[in-house]
Amino acid sequence: MAKEDTGDMTVREAGHRGGIKVRDKHGREFYAEIGKKGGEAVRDEHGHEYYEEIGEKGGQRVRELVQEGKEKEENNKLDS
Repeated sequence: MAKEDTGDMTVREAGHRGGIKVRDKHGREFYAEIGKKGGEAVRDEHGHEYYEEIGEKGGQRVRELVQEGKEKEENNKLDS
């Protein structure tokens, strides 16, 4: 097997390559299992209210982004 010349790579590229190696070694089911375990650990540590809180924060952020988009669109119409 020929050695691959990787040269310089970013942290993102290195993480991507590592993820592919793990996927190839353990399979896609591995990610589902560790995700499930991680979710259960968070649930057990923080409880149901935690999910309500982060859901509310996420919803608020989406509302803010939508409003910002509408304002930019309106400003662009006025500038034209």
